[in-house]
Amino acid sequence: MSIIPLNITNLNGFALTQDSQNNFVTPIELPDWPYVLGGPAGQGTIRDRPEDFSVYENLSFSPSGEGEHVFLQIEKSGENTEYVARCLARFADVRQQDVSYAGLKDRHAVTTQWFSVWLPGKQAPDWSFIETDTMRVLQEVRHARKLKRGVLSGNRFKIVIRQWQGEKALTQSHLETLQKEGIANYFGEQRFGHGGQNVTKALAMFKGMKCKREQRSIYLSAARSYLFNCLLARRVAQNTWNQPLPGDTYVFDLSHSFFTMEQPDETIVKRLSAKQIHPAVFLWGKGMKMDDYLDPSLPSCLSELAQGLSDAGLEPDIRPLRINVESLSWQYLTENELELSFTLPAGSYATAVLREIIKH
Repeated sequence: MSIIPLNITNLNGFALTQDSQNNFVTPIELPDWPYVLGGPAGQGTIRDRPEDFSVYENLSFSPSGEGEHVFLQIEKSGENTEYVARCLARFADVRQQDVSYAGLKDRHAVTTQWFSVWLPGKQAPDWSFIETDTMRVLQEVRHARKLKRGVLSGNRFKIVIRQWQGEKALTQSHLETLQKEGIANYFGEQRFGHGGQNVTKALAMFKGMKCKREQRSIYLSAARSYLFNCLLARRVAQNTWNQPLPGDTYVFDLSHSFFTMEQPDETIVKRLSAKQIHPAVFLWGKGMKMDDYLDPSLPSCLSELAQGLSDAGLEPDIRPLRINVESLSWQYLTENELELSFTLPAGSYATAVLREIIKH
């Protein structure tokens, strides 16, 4: 679905988007963000089939068993989250906004996630009638409040890499390092649209290009994520993504609580080493000053993206530069099939782990 109002011109394989004044907006390319481990030691394919990529949501609380909202734990394969939500709304004969979920999940995967359906004073239907070859209901439980975005403690992944080839000893070393030290908390490439086009469209939107409300939200998110990745990439390149710097802000592990320290002391160093806290930067929003974060070594478009996000009135948020990779294990199913299992905090991407291990 295109929202570009005028012509598209091609330059070196990238589309140029025109803003409302008929000026071309130079496309923003997604860089190959710096690697923590210097680059992958192998290559292979993922998502060869849905069952090769499994995701299991862990809620941050237990539903009470009573209330107006029916919580459903659903396993789906080859279906996206919004499609399942629409099916639930139609089957329960409720409005689309009466169905909610904690997070979007990949379509080309087997995912187990939670949905809630608001049924005040109503008997729940027999959910087994909604089940298909690609969707089944695993649990049903009541709760007093609807399911809100982000209320997860994390996601558990099991990923099979097929046609794997590479250096086994170096791959083993990389996995052991990730297990011990964590990983740079990059946003995944899916956040930016194909080839980073959502970031380019965000820049065009800031220059006056018209778009629908839901598209605006997607472009704002892409722009903010791109800014974060650029700031994180600079720290990775400097090898300071997991080290304290003067004036750094720190986030407690698995928390949104944070504090700032002008000069890191021995306690900060010890807590960082124990992975109890992580260096963090703010996701861009109103009131933030570009001089505090951006410098001439970063792409010039970042100032325009930052200004556009500030003008959009977004509230700043915080995101750690590092995350722990919990319960990381691996095994070779065959000589050319590597299986990885791990858990990440909510909002983090499995691709941040995979890109350090394989080129895919």
